[in-house]
Amino acid sequence: MGSGGQALADNLDDDDYPAYSVGTAAEILGVTPAFLRGLGTAKLIEPSRSAGGHRRFSRRQLRLAARARELVDQGTPVEAACRIIILEDRLDEALRLNAELRDLLRSVRRPESPDA
Repeated sequence: MGSGGQALADNLDDDDYPAYSVGTAAEILGVTPAFLRGLGTAKLIEPSRSAGGHRRFSRRQLRLAARARELVDQGTPVEAACRIIILEDRLDEALRLNAELRDLLRSVRRPESPDA
């Protein structure tokens, strides 16, 4: 496989690669294209655009949209569901960074070995 083929193969593992058209994304999630557009309006997901101007969604965006559908199905208004998901995402990132910093702090605080 040439370098172009390898680049395409790399996209298969990329959660942020915009691989899904609005129709395919809607079918996968069991929602309407209008629902996906609403998530964009609410600033939850911002699809990429193909060269022809068509919306394209990544796997990560599909997971966020699936979470939004779950909340909406439970009776949460779309705007509120999007806000909840954005806050959940920020919390996850803050917890991840906190754990990294805690690990870094532990490594800095370790006493030097007596052999040093």
